[in-house]
Amino acid sequence: METKELVEKLNRDFEAFKEANDERLKQVEEKGSADPLVEEKLERINKSLDETQKAAEEARTMAARKTAQPAEGGDLDQKAADFAKMCAQKRGIQPEELDGKGLKEYREAFKQYMRKGDMAEAQNQKALSVGIDPDGGYTVEPDTDGRIVQKIYETSPMRQVAAQQTIGTDALEGLYDLDEAAASWVGETAGRPETNTPQLAAWRIPVHELYAFPFATQKVLDDSMLDLEAWLESKVSDKFSRKENQAFVNGDGVGKPRGFLTYPDGTTIPGQVQQTESGEAGAFPTAPDGGDVLLDAIYSMKQGYRNGARWHMNRNVVSEVRKLKDGEGRYLWQPGIANAEPATLLGYPILEFEDMPDLADGSLSIAFANMSEAYQIVDRHGTRVLRDPYTNKPYVGFYTIRRVGGDVVNFEALKLIKFAA
Repeated sequence: METKELVEKLNRDFEAFKEANDERLKQVEEKGSADPLVEEKLERINKSLDETQKAAEEARTMAARKTAQPAEGGDLDQKAADFAKMCAQKRGIQPEELDGKGLKEYREAFKQYMRKGDMAEAQNQKALSVGIDPDGGYTVEPDTDGRIVQKIYETSPMRQVAAQQTIGTDALEGLYDLDEAAASWVGETAGRPETNTPQLAAWRIPVHELYAFPFATQKVLDDSMLDLEAWLESKVSDKFSRKENQAFVNGDGVGKPRGFLTYPDGTTIPGQVQQTESGEAGAFPTAPDGGDVLLDAIYSMKQGYRNGARWHMNRNVVSEVRKLKDGEGRYLWQPGIANAEPATLLGYPILEFEDMPDLADGSLSIAFANMSEAYQIVDRHGTRVLRDPYTNKPYVGFYTIRRVGGDVVNFEALKLIKFAA
């Protein structure tokens, strides 16, 4: 379905949703409960809205990616030089000279290594030498590694909005500048004692190892027309995206990134994330006050951060938010109309995070955040692959590793809503 058709369907679905929800609210007001048939109709329309909104956003993403697609091959010589530099940094040596022709040879030798583990030919040994790791594996060449990261980006919402940095060490370090200098008014001839000097505090985000270990039989590798790069890309990106996203939201920081939902409530920074309580256990308050907690969350954030802020919640919570109205009967949720933009809530875009919890007593089910300011993702250079034909014969395993870290670095740019009385 074309984007224009999706937008038109989204408009029709939303009008039908409002009509059904108004009928439900009227029945609740008059009878104390809604007709089950009306509830069922509303749920059916709600599901259709979810699907159409998601399809429209995916269509917009695909169109944007096609527009931004670089020319085939890009600057292959520059890719080759960057690849050689990255591999040399890992091994602590001077980078080898590598041009586009050499990178193509590496790519072909890597495919041969993946298919048969064959490095006997001198040409293969020479071509693969640039990307060898101390543990005997090989670094995935730039195009394949880029496609893996791109798929992670598309399927993991946090990478769409958080700050990202690639490093060549085992951690990213920075400073909190949370203090201010003291100053005083003073008379013309009065003494001028020393004033307080502002202090800095350090933060550190280590990278953690994330791995995938897909298998294929040697027969398949020998006989089929299997595109090993595409197969590895698909397997690894799927595994990594789900594990990463879960850790960025709920990770405890032990052997994995620390999630933004794991910090205690408070306004002391760093180390606490402010929570706003809904006033109802596991629910929004009844109309007309249902949306007040959303406004409280918005205006608990400083204006400078609100400009890039979004709502983060799972689709079940979106379904509940969609029913909310303000005091004048206007719906707070609005579909993404122009160019299939994301749906908005009180004017701010909604990003679905399926790893966030459903509504429950005490749940932190909604985040209002400027993630580009609040959360830092750290990637260690490159994806590595070690071919293993021994562990599980007759299967060949492809032990694939990336090193990733993540943590909150600006606690003022993140607010959470807690569904508690």
